[in-house]
Amino acid sequence: MKVLLLKEPKEGELGADPYIQEFISHGLQATLIPVLSFEFISLQDLSKKLSHPEGYGGLIFTSPRAVEAVTLCLGEKAVREEWNNNILKDKWKEKSVYVVGKSTAKLVVKEIGLVTQGEDSGNAENLAEHICNKESSNSLPLLFPCGALKREVLPECLREKGVPLECLTVYKTSQHPFFQQALDNYFSEQGIPDIITFFSPSGVKFCLSTIKKLAGAFIDTIKFAAIGPTTADAMATEGLTVSCTAEKPTAEDLAASIRRVL
Repeated sequence: MKVLLLKEPKEGELGADPYIQEFISHGLQATLIPVLSFEFISLQDLSKKLSHPEGYGGLIFTSPRAVEAVTLCLGEKAVREEWNNNILKDKWKEKSVYVVGKSTAKLVVKEIGLVTQGEDSGNAENLAEHICNKESSNSLPLLFPCGALKREVLPECLREKGVPLECLTVYKTSQHPFFQQALDNYFSEQGIPDIITFFSPSGVKFCLSTIKKLAGAFIDTIKFAAIGPTTADAMATEGLTVSCTAEKPTAEDLAASIRRVL
């Protein structure tokens, strides 16, 4: 059973991507093709904000790229020295750090050294509810480094509840420069996959037209899986029938959901 994973490889991991490892353990033949490319922006502005924790009630991370943007800022000499001397880190440790997903939470702990909460929320809607239960309209604003294609669900929910939020776009998303060639090679060498899994609405946006072209009349033979409800919604909006959605955005949950529809 051939499964095509349209996602970015897990950076900093030794050996195979954990999704590949998990799928192999389930007897599935999985291939990973990187879909997206990222360009970091506004890092000077982010550095300035990170240098003034007294102005914020906490941080929100909904993607690994946002965490990476912060780590890039911590690489700057002035910020790094303050952070490593615990001048800044200790102040941020007093704040709430909200995240979506365990993989993002692990990055925050490993790369930034902060304790997280909300990682079991699974999506932006649930995280927003978690934040609203914790914060009040009298709180300092939460700093939300995010991507240019972020959904407005979380900001709108917090706005409705009167929870102050400061968004800062720190990266832009585009199609990976080698995606087209990699996908052409896959279809010519391995044929039509049994299952294609999307990992983000952006991935759907940048990939679907190419997949439809390559699959042709066989597109209806392919099952489509989603890493979470937000991605599933994006797929359904594009007219795809979503065969399964992972209960949580983990390799184990995704593999289990796919096994159930085989």
